[in-house]
Amino acid sequence: MSALNEMTIAQARDALRKGDTTAVALTEACLSAIEGAGALNAFVHMTPEIALERARAADARLATGGAPAMCGIPVGIKDLFCTEGVPSQAASRILGGFLPPYESTVSAQLRDAGAVMLGKLNMDEFAMGSSNETSCYGPAVNPWKVDDRPLTPGGSSGGSAAAVAAGLCLGATGTDTGGSIRQPAAFTGTVGLKPTYGRCSRWGIVAFASSLDQAGPMTRTVRDTAIMLGAMAGHDPRDSTSADLPVPDFEATLGDSIKGRKIGIPREYRREGMPADIEKLWVQGAEMLRDAGAEIVDISLPHTDYALPAYYVVAPAEASSNLARYDGVRFGHRASLAPGEGITEMYEKTRAEGFGPEVQRRIMIGTYVLSAGFYDAYYNRARKVRTLIKRDFETVFDAGVDAILTPATPSAAFALGAMHEADPVQMYLNDVFTVPVNMAGLPGIALPTGLNGQGLPLGLQLIGRPWDEAGLLNLAHVLETAAGFVSKPRKWW
Repeated sequence: MSALNEMTIAQARDALRKGDTTAVALTEACLSAIEGAGALNAFVHMTPEIALERARAADARLATGGAPAMCGIPVGIKDLFCTEGVPSQAASRILGGFLPPYESTVSAQLRDAGAVMLGKLNMDEFAMGSSNETSCYGPAVNPWKVDDRPLTPGGSSGGSAAAVAAGLCLGATGTDTGGSIRQPAAFTGTVGLKPTYGRCSRWGIVAFASSLDQAGPMTRTVRDTAIMLGAMAGHDPRDSTSADLPVPDFEATLGDSIKGRKIGIPREYRREGMPADIEKLWVQGAEMLRDAGAEIVDISLPHTDYALPAYYVVAPAEASSNLARYDGVRFGHRASLAPGEGITEMYEKTRAEGFGPEVQRRIMIGTYVLSAGFYDAYYNRARKVRTLIKRDFETVFDAGVDAILTPATPSAAFALGAMHEADPVQMYLNDVFTVPVNMAGLPGIALPTGLNGQGLPLGLQLIGRPWDEAGLLNLAHVLETAAGFVSKPRKWW
């Protein structure tokens, strides 16, 4: 039997209900694993007292019967989610010392379902990055390794992905603005779901780009993702973009036949220079779904090539607006002033000291594209392109396609430092397969389906119809079962 901290959520749920273990034992196993994994730098704020208190409460709740599926399950919370009385910095110096007096809706729903918060997880600063190297805490490290080179776990939810892959928690929350759940999942051999925009509340999540951000679960299996999503999803009247729709039993559909389901293969995702390992895996994934009864069809998403440049106009524009509130007046870091300096100098110094280089870069880009002389030339044009991208997907789904199969990333995990400082644009290209999903507000899931020649995990992505997370998860479950991916990182930390 696996160590308690290496259990899946489904295994732990069943063991708790049978009395084979307790929430306290699960929590202690995870806390012990975290203590021994400092080299991964995945957890940045530990909450052992809160964890054990909630674990004891979960055990009492389980003893009465009828507890929710997540009751007693130890999880990690990305540092972007505000947690009452617990540091919530979004991995930025500018929010140093911030202790929210409130709880984000998603973390509150997990808490109310009996989940046990172990602590806060590392991430790229304000979720801006694809390698977890912009964090004020330093980079998180991928538990997978080749030739003793430290690898990125991806970003921005790199700490979440590393923690789940290394067995430090059974599941974790992430956020996905342009691929920040799915890319780290692919890099670490885990499962990551970006739900339909509006499926999970954004209230209490530190905003990056409000029309793109979406919370989602990161776990070890598709079944675990279905279980965790059920606790995270739901309408929230405090979030005007939250959909007032019922939350289905996502786990109940797993195992349904996919015979006759139509799966699209977009020709525009065949990129020049794509590694042979990823191309081969993509073909194999399509064959697995065909063998399970699905119909594989070629499709076209003609505006795909415009998604990435449009995203890097829309996202920085929204970021420059959202991050204007961090000025040193109300909370977080405030710069020291010299005699005679006033409010203007305070703003300038506070923001220069508090924001890292990548955040500053995106704020400047966003401010530029929103400026009076360039608003129509850049921002409005990007919004129009976004509409065309969304229309491409609608056309394909209206033609009867049920889901779309693509690679999750253009490469396996790369070495820390390989791209971050050398070429920011090359780093941005890591989102080439994931960004269109956010631009269109669709659900997408990344799951591990094989290894490359160096023994690193590779993932495939399934993109679903709006609000059809249940159908998407079932397809992913079929693909997961056929792929039979069971590899784990060799423990070196």
